[in-house]
Amino acid sequence: MNGITGRVAVVTGSGNGIGQSCAARLAADGASVAVIDLDTEAARAVAADIGKGGVKTLGLGVDCTSRTAIENAFEEIVATLGPVDILVNNVGQSARGRMSDFADADMDVLDFILDVNLKSCVLCSRQVVGSMKERQYGKIVNITSESAVNGSLKTWEYSAAKAGVIGFTRSIARELAPFGITVNAVGPGATRTRAIDQLPVELIERISKGIPAGRMGLPKDIANAVAFFSGDQSDYVTGQTLLVNGGNWML
Repeated sequence: MNGITGRVAVVTGSGNGIGQSCAARLAADGASVAVIDLDTEAARAVAADIGKGGVKTLGLGVDCTSRTAIENAFEEIVATLGPVDILVNNVGQSARGRMSDFADADMDVLDFILDVNLKSCVLCSRQVVGSMKERQYGKIVNITSESAVNGSLKTWEYSAAKAGVIGFTRSIARELAPFGITVNAVGPGATRTRAIDQLPVELIERISKGIPAGRMGLPKDIANAVAFFSGDQSDYVTGQTLLVNGGNWML
């Protein structure tokens, strides 16, 4: 047994990319999975696809920057699938087309980045910890970023938000450890997602050559780390951040 079979998992931002791969991996390992994404159609499509293996799934369109939307979604998840055992806080993004130097930054972008990357993580975690404490079991995996530790240029607000995710992870890990709940973070480096694939080919090649492993990560590389933190092999590991980046940056 892997500690995942028969569990109920929620993966936020799982309509594509890393989140989709994490949802698929947990379903393949035997968990019932709630797929949450702002794109309702994508969430439902992913849920239907990963449910072909025989596990229960649920696809929901949810704005993870809205407390009310999150609360309503988790009520539906519990009613449909049962109490949540595994939460993967994956939803998030950088400023992308609105990246800028700090001196020239639009502070409205900061509000959005904090909401989608850090506040969503806090709000979703709040929905599950009460039940996890009662049942003396739970796995929370927060997706941070290599940017949280290397201070990537022109993504200062993203780096700050993802560093906040690491701090939040460590704090609640210490609080929840006595209740049999582990809280860990996974920090992807450059990973071949839809956003990365929109970059010029020559830029992708240049980034890949700069990584010791010689390539960018794949969503499944991140999903493998998430699966470890979601299963029983990590029962004595909590408050940790694992960078999955081909050796590009090391703690």
